[in-house]
Amino acid sequence: MKDSVIIVSGGLDSITLLYDKASTIALAISFDYGQNHGAKELPFAEYHCHKLGIPHITIPLSFMHQYFKSSLLDGAAAIPEGHYEEENMKSTVVPFRNGIMLAIATGIAESHDLKRVYIANHGGDHVIYPDCRPEFISAMNGATEAGTFVNVRVEAPYTNITKTDIVRRGAALGIDYSKTWSCYKGSDVHCGKCGTCVERKEAFADAGVNDPTVYEE
Repeated sequence: MKDSVIIVSGGLDSITLLYDKASTIALAISFDYGQNHGAKELPFAEYHCHKLGIPHITIPLSFMHQYFKSSLLDGAAAIPEGHYEEENMKSTVVPFRNGIMLAIATGIAESHDLKRVYIANHGGDHVIYPDCRPEFISAMNGATEAGTFVNVRVEAPYTNITKTDIVRRGAALGIDYSKTWSCYKGSDVHCGKCGTCVERKEAFADAGVNDPTVYEE
């Protein structure tokens, strides 16, 4: 039964969730909030939704780029390099981004009488992203259930698993990961040095799955 909306970025995690839950998804939503890598990741969201026959829309949130502070919005040169767990990676946080996106997706879900909103945060996000943590998801779910007539639920199936687990799941689903984007710098190819690139490399290696990603030398 197609009773859900998914927030899909075009990144590895959300594309995996898209395939994982395809039979239940009535609508996929992407957001263009001025992210450095938007021109690289958003077309992949459209590609996979089209491949699966899932309706897809992209909603512009230009106010975030205008008013919010994050290196993710300030151009490639502002993106720090290193592992996600390092302190400097906090600069890539876009304040309350997932809260804003979930609120919009919930409103759209209720407008279409849909009961669930999927989001693909995972265990590796918890270190630096407050709006990816289990307690945040639980709180947002409480708010969406209480604040809608149809009691929309927020579901984040990957909250307590790793990116390695996600890669294994996607490989089993036959996903072409060359058509996903992770790098926060948004250059022609993945930089291989920013936190999300490092995590991507580690996930493929740990999962024992061939990494099809092209990285800068």
